[in-house]
Amino acid sequence: MNNPYLQEELLRMSGVDPKKCMACGKCSASCPAYDEMEYHPHQFVSMVKNGDIEPLMKSESLYRCLTCFACAERCPRGVEPAKLVEAVRLAVIRQQGANRLKAQDVPALLDEEIPQQALVSAFRKYAK
Repeated sequence: MNNPYLQEELLRMSGVDPKKCMACGKCSASCPAYDEMEYHPHQFVSMVKNGDIEPLMKSESLYRCLTCFACAERCPRGVEPAKLVEAVRLAVIRQQGANRLKAQDVPALLDEEIPQQALVSAFRKYAK
């Protein structure tokens, strides 16, 4: 299903131009979560570029992405798939009642071995 308004909103939020992608796959090849993802970084870019957003919004891949930006580091054209993943994740969170996890639930999932950065990142992702 093609939703041009949603596509435009995602591009605005992410600041990414998916038309720059040449589908080389370097982003996916460098992704540490590749095996966990239904849609890989290059597929995210392609699907957003084509306006095929709905399957992405329902995908577990949104929550498998580590947002480590390895994909952005490897891209020869400066496309940042992780920013698109973040934008789609934020679009899902903004849908009423669609937040996967509430900010107050995060501390119970952590232990003292997890770095402070993980806690801050979780609040950033789930408190919007």
